Amino acid sequence: MPAIKKRKLNGAAPSNGNGIHKVKPPKSGPYMKPSSKSIQRKAPEPASESESSEGDDVEELEKDDSDQEEGSENGNDAAKSAKKTFADLGVREELCEACANLKFTHPTPIQEQSIPLALEGRDIIGLAETGSGKTAAFVLPILQALMEKPQPLFGLVLAPTRELAFQISQQVEALGSIINAKCATLVGGMDMVTQAIALSKRPHIVVATPGRLLDHLENTKGFSLRHLKYLVMDEADRLLDLDFGPILDKILKVLPREGRHTYLFSATMSTKVENLQRAALHNPLRVSISTSSHQVVSTLLQRYIFLPHKHKDLYLIHLLNDAIGHPTIIFTRTVNETQRIAILLRTLGFGAIPLHGQLSQSARLGALSKFKSKSRDIMVCTDVAARGLDIPSVDLVINLDLPADSKTYVHRVGRTARAGKSGKAISFVTQYDVELWLRVETALGRKIEEEVIPKDEAMVLMDRVSEAQIVAVREMKEIHDKRGRGKGGAKFGKGKRGRDEMDREEG
Repeated sequence: MPAIKKRKLNGAAPSNGNGIHKVKPPKSGPYMKPSSKSIQRKAPEPASESESSEGDDVEELEKDDSDQEEGSENGNDAAKSAKKTFADLGVREELCEACANLKFTHPTPIQEQSIPLALEGRDIIGLAETGSGKTAAFVLPILQALMEKPQPLFGLVLAPTRELAFQISQQVEALGSIINAKCATLVGGMDMVTQAIALSKRPHIVVATPGRLLDHLENTKGFSLRHLKYLVMDEADRLLDLDFGPILDKILKVLPREGRHTYLFSATMSTKVENLQRAALHNPLRVSISTSSHQVVSTLLQRYIFLPHKHKDLYLIHLLNDAIGHPTIIFTRTVNETQRIAILLRTLGFGAIPLHGQLSQSARLGALSKFKSKSRDIMVCTDVAARGLDIPSVDLVINLDLPADSKTYVHRVGRTARAGKSGKAISFVTQYDVELWLRVETALGRKIEEEVIPKDEAMVLMDRVSEAQIVAVREMKEIHDKRGRGKGGAKFGKGKRGRDEMDREEG
């Protein structure tokens, strides 16, 4: 495991007057010696600048990559034998047993660095690439504190999407099962009365999307968080990207300021997140495992295919024919395209299932369940599935439509090559996407290799794909006609979104 360098302040370190420490950068460190000659450029986006310009407001822990060039087998064996256990981090025996039951043998880097600090009572900003184990990094310290001083409504976790909220709840219940920790999940699209009943049973931890939480704070009798001890904001940059800012401000106003520990976890850092950190955290310590705001794991193989826009469906079917039996996620830009591609693939005999924000919540959970259980091996989705979802054993990610920004690209391709496994991501680049793709490469700081597919091989499928496209267009027309006539037509209009719809990914 790479050596971790902790930068502390000495007694003479000046303060900025706000109670937040400033740290001078060391003379040598992980940024002084790039691990690869091919990575020379820095991401030009403002999000990465905030980390360097405002990042000296907090104490920092950063990963030192200088020892990664030692590739000998002996070095790897020594690193494996030196791996810490959860007990080494100060986690209690009961929770260590829960980790073992979930096959968590050794803590990940973000867990190894943040858990001891959280157990000391520090507020934490945790930055790590997607799939790095952030959830257990904040759940374990909360459960340990709960064991020492049990009380209802002890912790609150805020998540940007419903799927991520359910996933966090599952991990809370799994890790807390041995100590009988109770968890309630509050998300839009589900019955508020049922959720209010769950709150009346005084759960220890609440996992919620911000809009639905505020609804309960304002409308559910007897529900209050004035004695809350722990607040977690997971995927904080995404919370703010979905315009939850004003709702978060209202929630923070009714939460206790004194005696509350706050953890802010994210894969990337932006100016908005820096502002949220200043408003919600007290004397925080930053744990940074990612060396860049656009970090992808080393086990991920990235490729792109340059092709005419009109042949995207053809090349997609060609790729999927070669990947039969391998769990695959296909990302599109719109709800309409997600639905059309799913119909197209099913017409051609593929086990495809759509996932997007205009499905009912039960349909969304059902789609995820079918994909995780491998009863369907292809999931076609919008960016509602790009963040935070831990779906094991995804072998291939296809960006059928390029995302609008490079951060979303990083999160999309992060659905594969998780937890040390390998994976592949292929992006379709048409004549209209060249500038967008160059921006992605610039942000990544590297050139992605092209995957060349002979045109003749793809064109063999032309007749079958054309027939399936006609079927898909006909079915899409029927779907739109039903939406226009049925009760659900209103929710596809252009009216202002309510809180209940804000955690839904719009197409």
